[in-house]
Amino acid sequence: MRCFSCLNTSTNDMRVNIHALPYLTDLHSSVDTRSNSTGTGIGTGSKSGILVNGKVNSPKPGGGARSFTFKELAAATKNFRDGNMIGKGGFGSVYKGRLYSGQVVAIKQLNPDGHQGNQEFIVEVLMLSVFHHPNLVNLIGYCTSGAQRLLVYEYMPMGSLEDHLFDLEPDQSPLNWNTRMKIAVGAARGIEYLHCKISPSVIYRDLKPANILLDRDFHPKLSDFGLAKVGPIGNRTHVSTRVMGTYGYCAPEYAMSGKLTIKSDIYSFGVVLLELITGRKAIDLSKPNGEQYLVAWARPYIKDPKKFGLLADPLLGGKFSKRCLSYAIAIIEMCLNEEANRRPKIGDVVVAFEYLAAQSKVREAKKAARKSTDSGKSKKERKQSY
Repeated sequence: MRCFSCLNTSTNDMRVNIHALPYLTDLHSSVDTRSNSTGTGIGTGSKSGILVNGKVNSPKPGGGARSFTFKELAAATKNFRDGNMIGKGGFGSVYKGRLYSGQVVAIKQLNPDGHQGNQEFIVEVLMLSVFHHPNLVNLIGYCTSGAQRLLVYEYMPMGSLEDHLFDLEPDQSPLNWNTRMKIAVGAARGIEYLHCKISPSVIYRDLKPANILLDRDFHPKLSDFGLAKVGPIGNRTHVSTRVMGTYGYCAPEYAMSGKLTIKSDIYSFGVVLLELITGRKAIDLSKPNGEQYLVAWARPYIKDPKKFGLLADPLLGGKFSKRCLSYAIAIIEMCLNEEANRRPKIGDVVVAFEYLAAQSKVREAKKAARKSTDSGKSKKERKQSY
């Protein structure tokens, strides 16, 4: 019996049908395991599909994510040379490569025994073939030759947010406040697209710094959609599912009951925002007892405005508006509310952080103007002294 409706198990090779839009609603839940008469492995389910901005979205012009041969990707990465490796995890390895066209890409080679299986692989290909937004990473293609499962993404030269928040190299500059606010806004817009512009909404389910990629200008894009899940439909309040994601980011009600809603993503986003502000990891067992779990450690400070300054990352050097810090912490507190229905909607979070980012830019501009004025006065005084 087939374990996934888009997979034909009669051969080792697999072709992902990116036109299987109506079946996205079945992913991770009521996957249709029946094969149809054509042998394509796609059932004859509902044709309701998923709407993007009120319309059934189609893959990108030209076919969207393209299918690569393993030979093409081996050539692009110089046979997956260690020198081309730019990341490694339980899912497999990521390599920087150059396609025959000259385009530089990131190629994720999944470990057959890793955390990401066929189902998550297909979900990611389908999701990123259909959903397009400036704050979602662009999937260029995939490879399913034999047992190989590879994903080809646009190359993000600054790596992940994780690379710029934790365990910095001695010569690495920490993110300044304005850049952190810019990243918060972009990540929130990506989540807003999934929650509000798609019907039924899509729950990302794996929001963490490692999955927020950055381009040269630190413009953020969400990546790794293998765990994404279509949200509740009709009068349902939640989706019941096996608990998946990364420990330390899962909302408490989801971790305890498996009941998933879009508010689960809001909690995860609150954790990421707290990491952005503090420069601390969600879980860091190298810290002393009482400081290993970020949310638990931060709650007493979050509840006392007099202690807000103690939450700020020391690497910021105090170069931020205390007023903006207070607003940011207030938003984080709402996102981390243990009662899911009391957490804010992502649209409200976007508006709030857009305001904070704008205020930070204004403050920086005023500071630069004062510096320029002071410099001009100093030059004038030196001339007069002669």
